Amino acid sequence: MNSTTVTLTRDGEVAVLVIDNPPVNALSEHMRVALKDCLDRADSDDTIRAVVLAGEGRTLCAGADIRQFGAPPKGPLSPDIFMQIAAMKKPVVAAIHGPTLGGGFEMTLACHARVASPDAEMGLPELKLGLIPGAGGTYRLPRLIGAVPALDLIASSQRLSAAEALELGVIDAVAEDVRAKAVDLARELADREQARSGAGLGAWADFDAAAKKRLRRARGAQAPRVLVKAIGNAFDMEDTEAQRAEQAMFQELRTGPQSAAMRHLFFAERAAGRLADGLAGTARPLRRAAVIGAGTMGGGIAMCFADAGLPVTLIDASADGLEAGLARIRKNYEISVSRGRIDAAELEQRMALITPATALSAASGADIAIEAVFEDMALKRKLFAELDQLLPHHTVLATNTSSLDIDEMAAATKRPSQVVGLHFFSPANVMKLLEIVRGAETDGDTLATALMLSKCLGKQPAIVGNCPGFVGNRILRQRHHQAELLLEQGASPQDVDRAVTDFGMAMGPFQMNDLAGLDVSALVRKSQGYQLPVADALCAMGRLGQKTGKGYYRYEDGRTPIPDPAVDAVIANVAERLGVRQRSFSQDEIRERLFYPMVNEGARILEEGIAGRSSDIDVIYVHGYGFPAWRGGLMYWADAEGLGRIVAALKGFADETGESRLEPAPLLRRLAEAGESFADLQSNGKTEG
Repeated sequence: MNSTTVTLTRDGEVAVLVIDNPPVNALSEHMRVALKDCLDRADSDDTIRAVVLAGEGRTLCAGADIRQFGAPPKGPLSPDIFMQIAAMKKPVVAAIHGPTLGGGFEMTLACHARVASPDAEMGLPELKLGLIPGAGGTYRLPRLIGAVPALDLIASSQRLSAAEALELGVIDAVAEDVRAKAVDLARELADREQARSGAGLGAWADFDAAAKKRLRRARGAQAPRVLVKAIGNAFDMEDTEAQRAEQAMFQELRTGPQSAAMRHLFFAERAAGRLADGLAGTARPLRRAAVIGAGTMGGGIAMCFADAGLPVTLIDASADGLEAGLARIRKNYEISVSRGRIDAAELEQRMALITPATALSAASGADIAIEAVFEDMALKRKLFAELDQLLPHHTVLATNTSSLDIDEMAAATKRPSQVVGLHFFSPANVMKLLEIVRGAETDGDTLATALMLSKCLGKQPAIVGNCPGFVGNRILRQRHHQAELLLEQGASPQDVDRAVTDFGMAMGPFQMNDLAGLDVSALVRKSQGYQLPVADALCAMGRLGQKTGKGYYRYEDGRTPIPDPAVDAVIANVAERLGVRQRSFSQDEIRERLFYPMVNEGARILEEGIAGRSSDIDVIYVHGYGFPAWRGGLMYWADAEGLGRIVAALKGFADETGESRLEPAPLLRRLAEAGESFADLQSNGKTEG
């Protein structure tokens, strides 16, 4: 068979099989056909004593084409080809370079040895797609490095560097000339009786304990449970049986709703990281940053820059505030050291990247300045005017505000086209989402710079429009409001929170409010001119959440929420004062009352152009608010619920409560009447903003 996708050349008695399937040497059908043909030829040729698998271009093999996961497999299957590699009597050595992931990494695990270049990355990220490795990864990796390390690696979708892979025992060597080293190792193995066998699985009890700990965090996701079962099979199944079981589980997940949802999210994340069609821009260089405000958010943002290796000046007018902020940053890094995430030297390197200052003039060399001061418009306008005068003409001015008007801040400058919102989520050094808020005059270059910054900082961006609360908090306000109404109407805080955690989220709205502090949300409500009677009553009593030991719950140990009869009395008093008739609610009713109004607000946001795509809202809710990734995001989930059902329910809620905001949004109503979905709307290009 003639094919340029995989070619077989000779280096003496070693056959070198080179994959050349641009752009990433994916395991496409024609590539698999060509690979099997070359393996057959190498195996049947008595003059060949060993085989090397190598790749042209940026990688050995970046895995399967995710766009093909929804289609039935065709041609020779990867698991069968990899079984053939593992069973070959002639040693097969993988020459790994670039990001060799998923099925590409599983191919190397089937080989008898592995050599990597210093730039190589290896990993099995299938759980991010609601899948498990399906071509031997769940039994070959555990047998190579141990069941517990393999579980940790696969469940976290971690990418290993070459150095990390060598330390774990995944690879045999690191070499600059990876192909030459692989050929040398192949010759060496051909002269041996037997290749290296690996570390072995380890003790079942250790794996069982690690698996139970992992599954406690799964919260409804199927893939982690299936992964545990698949790795467990490695303890008592031979390769052929383990492969058969793994492939059956993989195929069941592949055709299931959770994997479909997570594949949707995979592509949504990539779309959210690009400028909208018709908008062009060139990112400006980012060599140094300045963050103004050394509080919790400002310090966290400064850590993001230090973590990325970018120098940052942290400015606070208060010397005491600056000192406290630096101490908080150091403490956070010390926690990372204690958990083994960084070492003491790395801690000092990152602290050295943060230059403290009390004078605003210290920001003068920054390419981007981000303010993270108190949420007060007059203060922010004054600060922006001063920064505008102080900073070079190319510098981007950004605000971390979570709700205030970007355009009002931009109007205080002579460079409104270079003003942008960068809404980090708390804690900023941990949370992945970055809402990039475009003002009326924000230009394409500034948005491109913000997108580049998000990539440098390892954040998931989403470009949104300017309105109170932007996208995420504007939608969340609807849930908060409905949660409070449910209390007034007879539901308890624990009833409401349980409906949310059973849905798959880590924390319910009242637990979340207690953690953040009831006074924080009270300040936002005051600035936006609305009230929540139960929350306001609790604040008036000094019940501000975990920090005061009492909020919607009481906290005897500072962290564990305990239902409090005193809160029930507050709720009853509010209901009586407002003349609200109380009743009981099912968990399904509570879930619908919380999430359907959020979908309704999402529809309004789309119609107003505040979000360009429904999938952007999905990305925001998964990465910023803990919406279960396996549900695909808020609007994807709404399509699965059925927009007609949501419209009918909203009408009923509006009739029952008299809340006009619960009336179905015009866009939602139109889609439901036409039998269409948010996905249809997006695919037709009607929401591209």
